[in-house]
Amino acid sequence: MADRQGDLHFDELSKVRLMSGDLSARTQEMKDECKEFVDKMGTFQNLAGGFIGTVDKLSNAVEAEKLKAIGSRNLLKSIEKQRQSDQQQLQALITEKKLQLERYRIEYESLLKCEAEQKEFIEQFMLQS
Repeated sequence: MADRQGDLHFDELSKVRLMSGDLSARTQEMKDECKEFVDKMGTFQNLAGGFIGTVDKLSNAVEAEKLKAIGSRNLLKSIEKQRQSDQQQLQALITEKKLQLERYRIEYESLLKCEAEQKEFIEQFMLQS
């Protein structure tokens, strides 16, 4: 039980206090709430820091994968261009070989004709002798 005498107060144990017991209790309660708030803020900051760190790591990993994907895409384009170039070269070689084959076929037919003429000449020469 507290008695009031001026600005001095006496608590249940008859100790002299500058504040009333009610005000002292509310002050202690507010102090406890502030400590709890500060503790919760510290926990929040730790969680937020961990989250930010995780997001940064994930961001770096995504960026690295993005660069790898761009590199792979460029390599694929390069391979495609090389394949097209090789295909054009092979197509040109096929055309060249077809022309060469046609020349050989014409030459072969000419040689067959020449052979036939020579055989005919030999037969006529043998008949005349």
